[in-house]
Amino acid sequence: MYKNSSGWMTVGVLAFAVAVGSLQMTVVVPLLPLLQRQLGAPLTSVSWALTAGLLSGAVAIPLLSRLGDMYGRRLVSLAAIALLVAGSALSAMSSALAPIIVGRVLQGAAAPLLPLAIGLVRQGLPGDRLPTAIGVLSATIGVGSGGGMILAGLVDGDYRAVFWMLTGLGALSFALVAAVVREPRPSRAAGRPDLAGAALVSAWLVCLLLAVSKGGAWGWTSPLTLGLFGAAVVVAAAWVLTARRTASPLIEIPMLLHRGTAGATVASFLLGFALFAAITTLSAVAQGTLGASVLQVGLYLLPTTVLMLAVSVLAGPLMRRFTASALVACGSVLVTAATLWLALSGAAGSTLYGAAAVLGLGVGLGYAALGTMAVEHVEPAKTAAAGGVNALVRVVGSSLAGAVGAALLSSGGAGWSFGSAAVAALLAALFATIYGDFSRKEMA
Repeated sequence: MYKNSSGWMTVGVLAFAVAVGSLQMTVVVPLLPLLQRQLGAPLTSVSWALTAGLLSGAVAIPLLSRLGDMYGRRLVSLAAIALLVAGSALSAMSSALAPIIVGRVLQGAAAPLLPLAIGLVRQGLPGDRLPTAIGVLSATIGVGSGGGMILAGLVDGDYRAVFWMLTGLGALSFALVAAVVREPRPSRAAGRPDLAGAALVSAWLVCLLLAVSKGGAWGWTSPLTLGLFGAAVVVAAAWVLTARRTASPLIEIPMLLHRGTAGATVASFLLGFALFAAITTLSAVAQGTLGASVLQVGLYLLPTTVLMLAVSVLAGPLMRRFTASALVACGSVLVTAATLWLALSGAAGSTLYGAAAVLGLGVGLGYAALGTMAVEHVEPAKTAAAGGVNALVRVVGSSLAGAVGAALLSSGGAGWSFGSAAVAALLAALFATIYGDFSRKEMA
């Protein structure tokens, strides 16, 4: 068990690591046109710099989360950060697209840092302080996402500088985790790594996310896109059958079907969709209608980033009075209000700042409580696995938001894209209300 001072220092170091890991998810988005110009490659090829990291992260989340439960979360966290540093340095030194894509694959290994961090603090903090700690860790996903846009804007015109900054931040994170974080009771979950499950999960996620990421370019009804969607369904079904017959599966199906866990899973998917649909559409509106630079877009999103972090600090006191499910539902309603505001109003600086503030309140509250909602029903030894499932569906929801938002922007305008975010957030509130557990309990 951590002492008071060392416990919160550990939470702060892990939160920094999670934020650095989440930076790599969004920092590439505003760099795509720059890479296209400087590398002389078509946008359809350059987009793989984003897709590769997304696919890698989706595969790494369940695999590294499970390995963390089996062999120690601190060790696996350090390995994930090391891969992030290596991938960032490789991309920074590259002047061709192929090695940049390889570097992005390595960077994607940082995606499981959130569930691994939640598992570490659950091992070392008492139950009454866990909601605040998990809330801070969960909210740093949004902080890192907004920070990625600001980081890209600060060095606008030089993609190498962006990757070098990620290299430095990753190295600092590695040093801090190695020096500060300890694992009071190293986790040693029974069983062997489920390599067959990892291969099947990887295959159906690659098929799904590849179809979602490239469907707009290939055509949503093209044989290749439909074939990938069909393959994802078939392989996912094979994975479910295999998981039910495996003693130590990568992802436990009963965990997915538990009433409380299922509510958190669906709500996380929908909130991930709503957040990324909102921020990508807001970015498009700011750049296209207002003529904003990448840095100015980051400043428009600054209220979202700041309020997400501020609200996460209040998660502990709030969850002593309200359940995690109730807070997820409340946060989702605020996200619904923010995205409806954006959908119904014209593009103006004051409107974007105001809606971004409400968005930050809602996402901060929802994300902070989702971390608790996802793990409160599982035994401590499986915390990282449960958190990994929650992080995984958030990544899938975010990737779907990019594809859906692009299609709606090109056909119906920003209002429809903001509207899809509002619908997703409203459904998240409904799922959290219907499937959540509203009996308050203290986590072990």
